Amino acid sequence: MTDDSAGHSEESGTFAAAPPKLYVYAIVPAGDYSPKVNGIDGSPVHLIGDPEGPRAVVHTHNGGPYDGADDDVKRWVLQHSEVVEDGWQGAGSVLPVSFNVIVRPDTELGATSTAQLEGWLEESKGALSKRLGELDGTSELRVEISLDKGAFVEANDEVRRIKDDMEGRPAGVRRLLEKRLEKTEKEFADREADDLYPALRARIAEKCLGIEEYRTPPREAGQTPILMASCLVTEPGIQNLGAELTAISNEQPAVSIRFLGPWPPYSFADMSEAFAGMSGQDRPSSAT
Repeated sequence: MTDDSAGHSEESGTFAAAPPKLYVYAIVPAGDYSPKVNGIDGSPVHLIGDPEGPRAVVHTHNGGPYDGADDDVKRWVLQHSEVVEDGWQGAGSVLPVSFNVIVRPDTELGATSTAQLEGWLEESKGALSKRLGELDGTSELRVEISLDKGAFVEANDEVRRIKDDMEGRPAGVRRLLEKRLEKTEKEFADREADDLYPALRARIAEKCLGIEEYRTPPREAGQTPILMASCLVTEPGIQNLGAELTAISNEQPAVSIRFLGPWPPYSFADMSEAFAGMSGQDRPSSAT
């Protein structure tokens, strides 16, 4: 980390501006792409790197990492994402870089931020070009499949017996039966979700070039998660996956499906390890 304050010359009594840094949004392939949007807080965006190879989408940055109130961070992340999406749409392929990656000069080596980044791009040219080629024309879709616990357990014989047994019982007994009912419903829903998972995952994966699962709490009460996944698809794959999800919904009335996207392939273009080995970065400990 470097001191972000301006340098001071004791002999002259003047302050010298700190060397500029580069805030990085994404890596795009060689081609005639030119950014069409501004970056965070209206910062002009430009490209760094050999036009014949992968290039970085950046803006010149004179401060530290973006860190502040939640509303500010949300705005910055959205603006960051807009630049990534512009690269995805304009260049045909993109490797999104996570929010708050800033390349600074290496004062010991006398290397500017631009020299640092250009050197890394050249060293990583083969791997970056390969991955950009693999992701060309692809997008990410998010699929969330869950079981509507109420709809599923309503037809269960044991659940019906417990509900019938509750009728006309004293309050204390009813409370005990209600706890038993809640436990029984959860067990049946969890078991059904586990049983449905392998076949549903296989059907979804068959329609994708890649699939990355993630864990998230259910969005609505009474929902038991079955599969939460990001799917890598081509343009025709969007329609194919949508048709498969429609078929699943028709076959499984108690299943709830959310189908989100398309987005740039964030889950399939992780750049964290690549940048981790690069010297000259400023990142807050809370950066994502």
